[in-house]
Amino acid sequence: MKLIKKLLQNIPRENVREVIVGVFSTLVRTDSGCGIASTLRYDRPHQRIVNSGELEQMNLRELAELALSENLLEASVGMAAINSTLPSDAPYYREMNGTELILEKGAGKTLGIIGHFPFLERVSDQFEKVYVFEKFPQHGDLREEDFPALLPQADVVAITATSVTNHTFGDIMHWAAPHSYKLLLGPSTTLSPLFFEWGIDALAGSVVVDYEKLRKQVIQATPTRYLSGIRQVCLLRKDFP
Repeated sequence: MKLIKKLLQNIPRENVREVIVGVFSTLVRTDSGCGIASTLRYDRPHQRIVNSGELEQMNLRELAELALSENLLEASVGMAAINSTLPSDAPYYREMNGTELILEKGAGKTLGIIGHFPFLERVSDQFEKVYVFEKFPQHGDLREEDFPALLPQADVVAITATSVTNHTFGDIMHWAAPHSYKLLLGPSTTLSPLFFEWGIDALAGSVVVDYEKLRKQVIQATPTRYLSGIRQVCLLRKDFP
């Protein structure tokens, strides 16, 4: 929560033009930008978002403060609102994706990854060991209860950015070994150097470059890995001495 409150400090009270909560992704658009975040919905059934149907009447700061909510749908909207303040281009963005960075830092080593990402199936043989931790485990995945025993063994720790949305980020970082290379990845990633103060070494996220194309895909339930209209970039701690 402290991290989210820090992220909220510089969010302006500007007008919100559109909010879309799709099956897989959430979008927030303002006059100056657009943000994307994963839609989290593993909560109580039929739980609504506060002011749903009238979210555009809230200003951006009010919308972003939903990131503090324990209602995961609201928190998803809040993270998309925070991400709408990110520049679509910046000199410190690196043109690479999270998979490339994980392979660069972790090939031949032990990878601990929080979140069952689709790319694991094609690259898992590049690592000495792979520990996959999931809130809702698939076959072969580990549970959050396994963090204390296994996560400290990882040389590279790749963390889904939805851990910020569901407020488990702090617990994960607690069990990551100090020597490990830690990166946050996924569309919910807020590309802010503020994360480096919390021990993150790299951020791998997405910025919106074609809102109309992205908007239609989000409305029609396109899974994250098939989205276009976004650009994958990385922010590296070493670029911010």
